Amino acid sequence: MSESKISRREFITRAGAAAAALPFINLEETFAASERPNFVFILTDDQRFDAMSCAGHPFLKTPNIDRIAKEGAFFRNAFVSISLCSPSRACFLTGRYAHSHGIKDNKTQLPDDTITWPRILQKAGYDTAFIGKWHMDGQEGPRPGFNRWVSFKGQGSYDDPVINVDGVTSKHTGYMTDILTDYAVDWLNKPREKPFCLYLCHKAVHGPFKPAKRHANLFADIKPTWPESAQEDLTGRPEWFVKRQQMRRGKQSDEDFARFVRNYYATVVGIDESVGCVLSALDRLGVGDNTVVVFCSDNGFFIGEHGMLDKRAAYEESIRIPFVMRYPKLIKPGTVVESMVLNIDVCPTMLDIAGLRPPKGVHGRSFKPLLAGRSKGRREDWLYEYFQEEPFACPTIRAVRTDRWKYVEYPESNDPAELWDLVNDPHEMRNLIDDPSKADVLADMKKRLERLVKETK
Repeated sequence: MSESKISRREFITRAGAAAAALPFINLEETFAASERPNFVFILTDDQRFDAMSCAGHPFLKTPNIDRIAKEGAFFRNAFVSISLCSPSRACFLTGRYAHSHGIKDNKTQLPDDTITWPRILQKAGYDTAFIGKWHMDGQEGPRPGFNRWVSFKGQGSYDDPVINVDGVTSKHTGYMTDILTDYAVDWLNKPREKPFCLYLCHKAVHGPFKPAKRHANLFADIKPTWPESAQEDLTGRPEWFVKRQQMRRGKQSDEDFARFVRNYYATVVGIDESVGCVLSALDRLGVGDNTVVVFCSDNGFFIGEHGMLDKRAAYEESIRIPFVMRYPKLIKPGTVVESMVLNIDVCPTMLDIAGLRPPKGVHGRSFKPLLAGRSKGRREDWLYEYFQEEPFACPTIRAVRTDRWKYVEYPESNDPAELWDLVNDPHEMRNLIDDPSKADVLADMKKRLERLVKETK
């Protein structure tokens, strides 16, 4: 039995190819080898912004994710610039909007010459590993920028998955989240002289939800109820939205919904245990204080809001994500970041912390100053985009969000635009697009959207 498996099981018992030359990198910018931070980036799939107990969830307990927030920072307003798996993952890697990096759907492969922040770290002398879900049109096999590769084709499976390890594919026995965790801890435990970057991407909590057997009945006594917006007035709503609501109201029973919710959150518990195993490994190795740990998700998820059980749309539950971060050398314990941050900000931030410049064309901005309590880097607005895919009903979307307002338009359809007051209507149930008293706000939001489209080309 491997050391990592012992570690994981003990924890659960106690707790219940070289990169191509990159000419833009100045290696002299890096810290001395002994000062360079390590990086552990953990990305989940379809995890809601509030699916953590540190975010106030009423019954889900995530003590290990909470530990990152307690010992570091909790980002209260973290978002994705596109709420879809492959495009958002490419945004995290590149720091660019989807219309720029070109991955607009789940059926497009990431080109081999794409510059990512792990690839830059590898070139700067880091030992790098990718473990988990890559997706990108079923792209499999080692990708540029990673010395270690453990992944699977497409969505993979929760039980007894087929996994590609450094180019060799074989079937593994067990539960996907546990298997990926074992590989991650094994890799962390290996002897090394270089700083490291672990990029750990879970399949969970993507549907159909499948919790580990040990968690199958964890929330059997929970009786979920539909949110208020599931029965909202459909007057003035876009046609695609009305059709989805009517379909849901006609087919989805209360018991089906309850089972959906229980399995969703029970699957999250396995992720939290995985986080605990990774943190324990860092503690055991004595490198926790010199390691940047980030935990977040590739997009949000509707659990009944507006009658939806998915993502894609520009409403809050779809675009907001969980985001916590720990790095004792920079972040004071218990820090709360109120400013809006995006998935495209991860690339420049990680490189900034590593003492490296971001590549040209990055749209994101480093939020390192925010971690020190400074206002530099605070964004006032940002662009949301989505590109229609068959057979999904959600049309192409362009939107702009500020701290208070959100303006949404559907440029390839006749659906009406939307204006939401997020302070007075946080559940987005009263479209103010035709309210004459909001004409000035609407004009301002349209100008902001036009500016963001031009700035990001």
